[in-house]
Order: sequence, then C-alpha cells, then structure tokens
Amino acid sequence: MPTDIVKIGRALISVSDKARLVDLGKALTARDVEILSTGGTAAALAEAGVPVMDVAQVTAFPEMMDGRVKTLHPRIHGGLLAIRADPSHQAAMLVNGIAPIDLLIVNLYPFEATLRRTASFEDRIENIDVGGPAMVRGAAKNHEDVAVIVDVADYDELLAELERHDGGTGLAFRRRLAQKAYARTAAYDAAISNWLAGEVGETTPKWRAFGGVLHERFGALRYGENPHQSAALYLAAETRPGVATARQVQGKALSYNNINDTDAAYELVAEFDPAKTAAVAIIKHANPCGVAVGETLLEAYEKALACDPVSAFGGIVALNRRLDAEAAKKIVEIFTEVIIAPEADDEAIAIIATKKNLRLMIAGALPDPQAGSVTVRSVAGGLLVQDRDGGALDPSALKVVTKRAPTPAEFADLAMAWTVAKHVKSNAIVYVRDGSTAGVGAGQMSRVDSARVAALKAADAAKAAGWPEPRTKGSVVASDAFFPFADGLVSAIEAGATAVIQPGGSVRDAEVIAAADEAGVAMVFTGIRHFRH
Repeated sequence: MPTDIVKIGRALISVSDKARLVDLGKALTARDVEILSTGGTAAALAEAGVPVMDVAQVTAFPEMMDGRVKTLHPRIHGGLLAIRADPSHQAAMLVNGIAPIDLLIVNLYPFEATLRRTASFEDRIENIDVGGPAMVRGAAKNHEDVAVIVDVADYDELLAELERHDGGTGLAFRRRLAQKAYARTAAYDAAISNWLAGEVGETTPKWRAFGGVLHERFGALRYGENPHQSAALYLAAETRPGVATARQVQGKALSYNNINDTDAAYELVAEFDPAKTAAVAIIKHANPCGVAVGETLLEAYEKALACDPVSAFGGIVALNRRLDAEAAKKIVEIFTEVIIAPEADDEAIAIIATKKNLRLMIAGALPDPQAGSVTVRSVAGGLLVQDRDGGALDPSALKVVTKRAPTPAEFADLAMAWTVAKHVKSNAIVYVRDGSTAGVGAGQMSRVDSARVAALKAADAAKAAGWPEPRTKGSVVASDAFFPFADGLVSAIEAGATAVIQPGGSVRDAEVIAAADEAGVAMVFTGIRHFRH
C-alpha cells in the first residue's frame, strides 16, 4: 500500500442535508468503520439500523444549549487535528483518551437557504453553524491524515476511493477535498458577513468577502467570453430573480455571453411595471438594440424590433409579462438566442419548441430594480465593489431649464429614454419616440459620436423599413451624463429630437441650454447621472 494511504477506521458524520445518509452509513459500516454522530444525524442512522455512537458518549458532555454546543471538545478536535506521525501528538492522545478521527462528513446549517426565504433575524442567526465550520477547518488543515467531505455529491467519489485503496484514502484525494472544504467555509462566512453588513448599514466594511456555489445546472461553462478563457456560473447567497435562478424550459446550454446578455436584458425590462404596460427589451452584446412598451407584448416586441432589426438578429429578448402565443409566434420569425420572461403560456412554450436550439428561460418573477445589492468587478490586485444603480427617475426632482417645457407626451418618452439610458454602456445616447427606442448610441469615447451613431442606426432602420424618415424625427433624447459641450446636443437636434433629458452639471450648461432654446427644444435636468462602464 502506498505510504500516503490512510485507512479509515473512525468517521464522524454530522449533516444538515440527510440525502443518501443511510446508504453512506451502511457502506462505511460494511468496511468496519466506527461511526460517531450527533443529534438528528445519529437518530436517522440508528433508526435505519446503522451502528452509531453519539458524540456525547465520547465527550462525556451532553448536547446542550439547543444544539449550539456538542462537538466543541478536545476529544473531537484532538481526533481531527492530531498529526499521526508526531510522537508528541500521539502521546497527548494517549494521555487524554483521544481517539483519531480519519473521516469527517459535515454539511452545514442551511444559512444561505434561510437567506433566500422570508425569515426573521433570529431564525437566520440560529442557522449560523459554529461547530461544523470549526470541525471542517480542522480536518482540512490536517488533510495529511484526515479526509473531509462537505458535499453530498462527493459521497460516490469517497466510496470509489475506499474501494480503490481497500478502505483507505490517498493524499491527492484528501488534498482536493481540503480545498473544497475551505472554499465551502469561505463562501459560508461570506454570506453571513455580507448579510450582517446589510443589517447594520455598513456599506464599505474593512474586510469584504464574496462567495457562491457552483451552479448545478450550468456548472463549468464550455468557455468564457472567448474559447481560450475558462468560466463558470456561481449562485450567490441572496438571489435576484433572473437568468441564474430561472428555469430553462428548452434549448442549448447557455454560454458565458448568453448569460451576461440575458442578465442585462432582464434587468432592463424589469424597470417597467408589468401592471402598467407590457415591455420588451432586445439585447446584443449587453447593450439594448431595441426597447419598447405597448398594450401587448406583441406590440412592444414589434416596436422594439423596428429600432434596429439588423442588430436584433441573434439577440436576447426579455419580456416583463407572461409570454403569450401571439408574441411567441412573432419572436421566432427571426433567429433569437434566448427568451426570458417571468412566466409563459403552454401554447407559447409549444411555439418556442419548434426552434429546438432557442433557449427559453422562465424566471418566476422580475428583479426589483431598486433593491439594494452590490456589483463586483475584479481589478488587478483587488475587487471594485459598488451599490447596484437603483436610481429611478423622480418626476418631482426634474428641473426644466429651457424656455419651453416638454409636453406631456414628451415627458412620457423622456422618462422611458432616461430609464433605457441607465442600461446602455457609456457614453450613452438614447432616442425614444412614442414609447419605443428610435436609436441607441452606446460605448463611444465621445458623446457627440454616440449621438451620431444612434442617428445613423435610426436612418438605417428607416431605409430598411421603407419609412419616409428616421424615427428620430420628432423623438426625445436622453444622455446618461451631461453634455460637456453643445455639439452633442446639436447632433441630437439635427437628428430630429424635440426634447432632451440629461443630468446637468457641466461648466458649460449655459451654452448647452442656449443651444436648446435657439432650436426651440425643451430640456430637463435630472441631477443624477447613469454612467455604465
């Protein structure tokens, strides 16, 4: 037998998730492994006829304080932490009556699951595991001698390892398990610390950790943005309804880019209250190429598609209402990568099924666009963390700065343009007319270029549709940040915009306002910007 093989003679099992517990216990018993256990785990094993010794028999202390204290004892941690090849450790074990524990199987109290459901502060506190993480960390530290399992999914691999090594485990196997164990406790503690940070109103704690669990459905993705990049999707402790939590009804597996774009689409369409209006967003490369509202999803989709039908090919379609057959029939007329909606009718699902590669995602609900959460981006040597942009337009805070105020119809389109601009990469310019985008300029280094790109796309769409003029004629326009010079505004006016919404705050605001007044254009300041990089 190789020297790194450790024979399993004694195991401690304490699990919250009791799936496959009895089968595992029977398999270990068949290999003459002595099993120690706690509380409900011990009861479940004993009821199934699996020989088990309660931890209290080892520690000579009863489980107490509603289960808060049961494994925090030298006879447990000594059995996990003792270095078998160290004579002094062996002597300490002998003197203090400590027997070795060669295998630890623990899955923690379901704190993350508790966060995802409605629960009281006290309930969440009681679902913070203390003894479990302590044992897991101790066993993982001493993986030269101890194997630690924190995931039910690893039971089969454990049993296969025992079969390979006649009841023992190899060092490489134990080391892989140790890495996974530390990752589990890190993600667990991250969920707890971030929850508590929110509870106490701490927005920039000195230490900040982020963790997640590998998404069971997606797992490791084929690759990232490009084939030479590896990637995976992880589920966060507190989830927002969206692509990560949605049910995939049909279609190919989602790629990294599909997931990223679908998230962008669904976050945008969630800005529109489904009780007030149907809304559709068509996304390509994380930017909207068409957004519209209407009485029905079909009307909203047709208006959104008209904005940029060329870019919409191979795009992502997000809807804020239950997908119906009427809309589904229209959507499948062109190649679409993903459709995501809160729900879908059976007839709509059947229509989508005719396109076997088209992914249909049912999210169950819309994410709250104003809900408090954070976004995380890696930079060299660190993490850049900020609050999610939950800024919503406050009509009472708008300031009309031109001689002419917007008409009610212009105000409605300005509000929509401002909402869409929040989801467009900066520099962002968005033209809206009659409840749908007429042109979108995204990601340009110059704001005037964004205004021109959006107008050019509108002209192309008009030509393709056979319209007499681009839909930017008679539109309104939103800019995600102030116009530093009048040239960007002038470009928008030349494209046909009659009203403008922008944050204001430039040293040249007076110049920009004068240009608007000269053209008879109405302009309002929001006092808030929506950069998106």
